[in-house]
Amino acid sequence: MFGLTEEQIAHWGMTIGVSAFILYMMFIILQLARESKAGKFGTFVLFLVLGFGVLGFVAKNIIAWLLNI
Repeated sequence: MFGLTEEQIAHWGMTIGVSAFILYMMFIILQLARESKAGKFGTFVLFLVLGFGVLGFVAKNIIAWLLNI
């Protein structure tokens, strides 16, 4: 499709698709903080705890880039 291999489509789908999903999750966390009137510290805790999974995704990409995988 469009001159791309299946591997290239999967790579773009994982990077762009998952990144877009992560941004949407951050929006949901922000809305949750606003609706619950969490305050500054509560919002920080929500982003820290609920956004912690994002760190794993970012770390995986950085480690793969450093190891040239």
